[in-house]
Amino acid sequence: MRILVATDAWHPQVNGVVRTLTKLADAAEGLGVVFTFLTPQSFRTFAMPSYRDVRLAMPRPARIAKLIEEARPDSIHIATEGPIGLMVRRYCRQRKLPFTTSFHTRFPEYVRARVPVPGSLIWRALRRFHAPSRAVMAATPALARELTERGFDNVLLWPRGVDTGLFHPRAVDLCLPAPVFLSVGRVAVEKNLEAFLDLDLPGTKVIVGDGPARAALEEAYPDAIFLGEKHGEELADIYAAADVFVFPSKTDTFGLVLLEALASGLPVAAFPVKGPRDVIGDAPVGALDHDLRNACFTALGVSRQDCVEFAANYTWEASARVFIDSILAVGAVLPGRNGAEQPRFVA
Repeated sequence: MRILVATDAWHPQVNGVVRTLTKLADAAEGLGVVFTFLTPQSFRTFAMPSYRDVRLAMPRPARIAKLIEEARPDSIHIATEGPIGLMVRRYCRQRKLPFTTSFHTRFPEYVRARVPVPGSLIWRALRRFHAPSRAVMAATPALARELTERGFDNVLLWPRGVDTGLFHPRAVDLCLPAPVFLSVGRVAVEKNLEAFLDLDLPGTKVIVGDGPARAALEEAYPDAIFLGEKHGEELADIYAAADVFVFPSKTDTFGLVLLEALASGLPVAAFPVKGPRDVIGDAPVGALDHDLRNACFTALGVSRQDCVEFAANYTWEASARVFIDSILAVGAVLPGRNGAEQPRFVA
């Protein structure tokens, strides 16, 4: 089975969408499913306003059609609502082809953090974009319920995973005053990092990641350590060396970094909002509190082994199985690719 994923978010971007799709494709190989990606790398791009590190594609319909037909997919999945997603949606609609979509980003909150646009207008546009989809895949039960309540149809749950082979406890010393409070992610206004950086905490605050707000935050908070983007073993070492993972965002739909931290034995401190609440719930692996400082101190007393055991329940293979099963369940297989038979994959 060959699945084509259309995404406006791709390397060299570092974010949850890119990591999710990359890990999904890796895990699906073991199930006999091949992923191909339609990304901005195939088109001319321009810098996204207010976030110049993100490049938006300028796809042409003829080029989109050529790339899809060359890929010969058995199924098409649209991961983002950007220019590529819109063009692939148009291609499928014109040819009456089934497709699925996923909901990764809370665009109403992201946009309103930058521009005073009514959230109702953005939600209306998102509903229209996803309406023809055979299945709208959401990362958590709470997000799935919210989308359904907002008028989205055919919403299915698609959980995420974590690479426990990379993220696990290890003996590492950052040689910084303890305790080390760590935050990892895009350094942008919607991540609410000031709520963390403003806290009166002992030890050291460490920020891993890059983005449009980094320069201003580095100047405003000279006592914090900004390490920039980190990947692979270097990132895993930083997780394992910290004492608490602080997640101040109130807009994330899931937060893969939460699972990466927990798999590393790092307890979480966050606000009790969708995202951290959906991942952690009542599990004793962190602290959710409207007072983020209290959450940080409470998390210091959490068992690191409990965090590791909790994260072990999330695997990318299980995530890939759910994704593939959802496509088959809703009949989002292109006609003429596999005849009357459903595609089969290795169990």
